Amino acid sequence: MKLNYRAIKKLFFSELWQVNMSIAILPMSAEYNWNPGTVGLIQSSFFWGYLLTQIAGGIWADTVGGKQVLAFGVIWWSIATILTPVAAKVGLPFLLVVRAFMGIGEGVAMPAMNNILSKWIPVAERSRSLALVYSGMYLGSVTGLAFSPFLIHQFGWPSVFYSFGSLGTVWFAVWISKAHSSPLEDPELRPAEKKLILASSVSKEPVKEIPWKLILSKAPVWALIVSHFCHNWGTFILLTWMPTYYNQVLKFNLTESGLFCVLPWLTMAFSANLGGWIADTLVSKGFSVTRVRKIMQTIGFLGPAFFLTQLSHINSPAMAVLCMACSQGTDAFSQSGLYSNHQDIAPRYSGVLLGLSNTAGVLAGVFGTASTGYILQHGSWDDVFKVSVGLYLFGTVIWNLFSTGEKIID
Repeated sequence: MKLNYRAIKKLFFSELWQVNMSIAILPMSAEYNWNPGTVGLIQSSFFWGYLLTQIAGGIWADTVGGKQVLAFGVIWWSIATILTPVAAKVGLPFLLVVRAFMGIGEGVAMPAMNNILSKWIPVAERSRSLALVYSGMYLGSVTGLAFSPFLIHQFGWPSVFYSFGSLGTVWFAVWISKAHSSPLEDPELRPAEKKLILASSVSKEPVKEIPWKLILSKAPVWALIVSHFCHNWGTFILLTWMPTYYNQVLKFNLTESGLFCVLPWLTMAFSANLGGWIADTLVSKGFSVTRVRKIMQTIGFLGPAFFLTQLSHINSPAMAVLCMACSQGTDAFSQSGLYSNHQDIAPRYSGVLLGLSNTAGVLAGVFGTASTGYILQHGSWDDVFKVSVGLYLFGTVIWNLFSTGEKIID
């Protein structure tokens, strides 16, 4: 389906812009003499803005459509990306503000995309389609991590932000001219395909009122919120701190750190699609959606927990990289777990619901990324991983006790 490939490109660029700082922070911290605490503050400042627009982005997408919301977000965060080198030279407070502004733009993206996908993807293809779309995010990380060291060596670290930020204008032009919020708005869609999609579409009209009291009274909603927090704590730490771990602990140089960071994200792209295929196959064979979501998310929690615990016993850099790849690979099964669950339990309000749960996920990013810098100043990487493992285990319990795959809100 053509919308899927536009969505893949959107998430590709989203992660491309986000991951560039995790590589650029190494030469930047050397140039400006930042300690780990300051680095953690800078890395977390993105999430301050990202947090602000999660729910607002969901409401906006559910009421006016996801196409316009995504277009706004891309232009906003592209400008912030281009301004990052200037802000860093002016001073730390300005850099924190610009990074927060970038987060504001990216904050509307996931809720808006979830709203669009809920209208375009038939229920029978949900896990595979979502996995395919979200694999664009992982491939964006791969590209950013692979090309950032080259740009830094050839043109200096500011070139990373100028290059990736300028791509936003190209994406914006394509998105505005080709994308549509729903099948009803696409004049090029074949009638037979449009009929098939609309037959399984829950909501054909924009939402006019959000039933907040009903949404917040449901235990599965809170299970989704808590589990999203537990999942994102570990994910965002690896996203923002992995190159630093490779550089400081495994003693890789800048280029090696970027290249070895690619492997976990490639593994995630493969595993997300494998998990989506497994999930949809299980549903087609008669497994309940609830059972499938619980199985997939349990793998998404316990897999990373197991492999992170192994890092403290490993001395070989190659084995450490392999453990990271396996941790991230099993994490990607979450795409067929909690990330598919918003459309299961409240498809009409999937944008708002993702905004709610991702708000908790972003809070995990804020506190997890900042606290990692603090922990590293007073402890070790083992302490960092222990916190993540504890949250993965807690999330597993909450998810299996309270989640459901059935629609609970019309």
